[in-house]
Amino acid sequence: MNRNYLTITANYWMFTITDGAIRMLVVLYFHLLGYSPFEVAMLFLFYEFFGIVTNLVGGWLGARIGLNLTMHIGAGLQIIALLALTVPEAWLSVAYVMAAQALSGIAKDLNKMSAKASVKTLNKDGSDSRLFKWVAVLTGSKNALKGLGFFIGAALLDSLGFRGALFSLAGLLLFSLVIGILLLPSGLGKMANKPKFRQVFSNIPAINWLSASRFFLFGARDIWFVVALPVFLYQQLHWSFSAVGSFMALWIIGYGIVQASAAKFIHQRGAGAARFWAGVLALLPFSIALGLEYANATEWILIIGLIIFAVVFAINSVIHSYLILAYSHHDKVAMNVGFYYMANAAGRLVGTLLSGWLYQSAGLVACLWFSSAFVFLAMLLAFKLPRLSE
Repeated sequence: MNRNYLTITANYWMFTITDGAIRMLVVLYFHLLGYSPFEVAMLFLFYEFFGIVTNLVGGWLGARIGLNLTMHIGAGLQIIALLALTVPEAWLSVAYVMAAQALSGIAKDLNKMSAKASVKTLNKDGSDSRLFKWVAVLTGSKNALKGLGFFIGAALLDSLGFRGALFSLAGLLLFSLVIGILLLPSGLGKMANKPKFRQVFSNIPAINWLSASRFFLFGARDIWFVVALPVFLYQQLHWSFSAVGSFMALWIIGYGIVQASAAKFIHQRGAGAARFWAGVLALLPFSIALGLEYANATEWILIIGLIIFAVVFAINSVIHSYLILAYSHHDKVAMNVGFYYMANAAGRLVGTLLSGWLYQSAGLVACLWFSSAFVFLAMLLAFKLPRLSE
């Protein structure tokens, strides 16, 4: 396998561990300090908002200076964001934490855009099957390790405390950054002709429709997963921090394993597959909500429902991740991927805010109803996607 691909994947892995860990640290630590679910959600407002801005600008920047450099900038910003939260507790106001999370959001989306766009750049012979395999492995392994990050974040909070956990994560990421600088070639994904900023807005209808579908797909997940679920498990079911972190970690890991192996069992991966699997997914939050409303086995309904949701959502995600690269031209892949992940970040932002607000005002079941509606909209938008041969 291509050495540069392996280096990019390893860098992406290390970054993802810290990203998952810091999210779990912030959710649990600030809930412990007495923040309401909506206030916890607000801590991620700038994280998601600046992810939107970063994806819009990051693809253009990567095309101008190289994807390797934007990846290194992302890792450096994440280290700063981690260290920024190690200040005394009295400094950790909502505004301060939001600013630190803004840096983390910029870092995360620079890293993700760079890694995923690089896969298309490295696939020089245009093999669709290899592209799908590389996308599946990169995306799936990343999500598995993000789940590991959830577990690590919760475990470090229990063992080292909030600041000790942050220093440990910053050291891990610094090591990864140095390795990436030493091994990756310069100018990866850099366009010969410097693109103008207005070119970041896609004029390819397929990419625009796919981006709109992605908005609702990822909004649907985060409406109930980001704030509502961990707070519900801790507050209503009385799980410990480690139990919450471990459960969500295992969910993400399983989800990532399905993604990484998707190339082995998903043979239809075009627009029709995107529509079909979105339709299947739309039924799941709806079914879980019904179970919570009318049955008594709350824990088992959530656990079994989440396992099924993980499998189907993973398939949806990897098909989308493949389609954005398949629809993109080699010379514009960074900008197309940046635009697409801008929509992804916007969906996460809306989902995160709705997660806190809906849970606080109406509970977990309301979050699930909204999640199902969002997936249904993602399915409808996928009907506008053309065949790959068109």
